[in-house]
Amino acid sequence: MAEQAVNSTQHNADAYPSRGGRQPALAERKDPVVYSTNALECPIDYALVEQYERQGFLILENVFSEREVAAFQQELGSLLEDDGVKASEHSITEPGSGDIRSIFMVHETSLVFKKLAADPRLAGLARYLLNDQVYVHQSRLNYKPGFAGKEFYWHSDFETWHIEDGMPRMRALSISITLTENFDCNGPLMLVPGSHKSYAVCEGETPADHYKSSLKKQECGVPSNDCLSQLVEAGGIETATGKPGSIIVFDCNTMHGSNGNITPFPRSNAFFVYNALSNRVVEPFCDQPPRPEYICSRERIQPIDL
Repeated sequence: MAEQAVNSTQHNADAYPSRGGRQPALAERKDPVVYSTNALECPIDYALVEQYERQGFLILENVFSEREVAAFQQELGSLLEDDGVKASEHSITEPGSGDIRSIFMVHETSLVFKKLAADPRLAGLARYLLNDQVYVHQSRLNYKPGFAGKEFYWHSDFETWHIEDGMPRMRALSISITLTENFDCNGPLMLVPGSHKSYAVCEGETPADHYKSSLKKQECGVPSNDCLSQLVEAGGIETATGKPGSIIVFDCNTMHGSNGNITPFPRSNAFFVYNALSNRVVEPFCDQPPRPEYICSRERIQPIDL
């Protein structure tokens, strides 16, 4: 094990305060982006790691074969057609239409996606960048159907994971695997290069059971227009387009979002959040109880064996 899990007594001080009556602001990041220093052990071209450190994300094409993608797509379709899945609390539906927006905890409920989460091409890269054993903090399928898929507003995942889940530091990352083609027009992920170096302090109080509304439409824990404008003015906006089987790797604090999809072309992806074992969650940094296990792994933390 690269590091022993850090005990909760070391996290009494909040390194990244947000909400709770605070004013919107951009604070300096206090943690590294890339934790490994041995370029010889890097599973990808080290120049890409340097790019990831600078901009906060990477887009890697053709990581998975057409055959592999077909198996992922078949499983996605089976889950979407399963009435039991749709009725489960793990499934988040679109406001108004009732169509599935996201299915959470798929690394535990689907054998196909459990194997995918542990694939060395994903978990091995995460382990290298975080320089620690890793576990899946959160997994989900995002489904943005043609004509009706709604937007995901701008946000830093870490702000929510820190405040509402109790993730202590910025030692986590997300990997999104494209299951359909991501065009410029069908609501692909948009990212702000360099935004991961600043922590966007958000205003407002955390509502009770916030996850019940925020997973449909997030309004608390989002950056102010001024903070977002500053980040975009400095870094611009990059759209993550690509063929099925590509991956988007992005730091836990990278500002990102996506537009709605009014085209006929659906946009789906599998999404895994890898957290360092030494950075496992503690009590939330707000006055609310932790979010459910299917949103944040807390009780069933299992390091991925690589």
